[in-house]
Amino acid sequence: MLRLLCPQWVFDNYEAVTPEFLKEHGVKLLLSDLDFTLAPKSQSEPDESLTRWIGALKEAGIEFAILSNNRSSVRVEKFCKPLGIGYVGHAGKPGTRGFREAMARYGARAEETAMLGDKLLTDTLGARRSGVLMLMVEPRGGAVGAWNHVLHALQQPFKAASAHDERKKG
Repeated sequence: MLRLLCPQWVFDNYEAVTPEFLKEHGVKLLLSDLDFTLAPKSQSEPDESLTRWIGALKEAGIEFAILSNNRSSVRVEKFCKPLGIGYVGHAGKPGTRGFREAMARYGARAEETAMLGDKLLTDTLGARRSGVLMLMVEPRGGAVGAWNHVLHALQQPFKAASAHDERKKG
């Protein structure tokens, strides 16, 4: 069970996950959480950095989509529309249904798919249960609120146990 909570790779942020890295690992579909992975929850629209990064993924032939547990599609739709990307909402992470739906929609197998996220109990556990490569990042905008500070502190040993910790190497 503990293996299911350890991401295979840990990065400082999404920008550290390059198209070259994804191609080297056979990734054709990159799924990503939204809140605290790509932007702080308070950020309602993508910034220029994220727009460029997703553009580079698309240029490299890597499909990109949001896999979100947001109960309302309003935030996710508003965020995805200017980027021209799709999403699977109400994904039910750490369940596998949302992962299977996204892979079917984009025609990718589990071994060709990676998940980018910031939470162990949703993103990491769901990705590992689904057989996709898990890429964990530090929370964008930092942990907000007392519960998130505790949660992120509890995640540190699992991040440290990851096979590849790329934080602060660049």
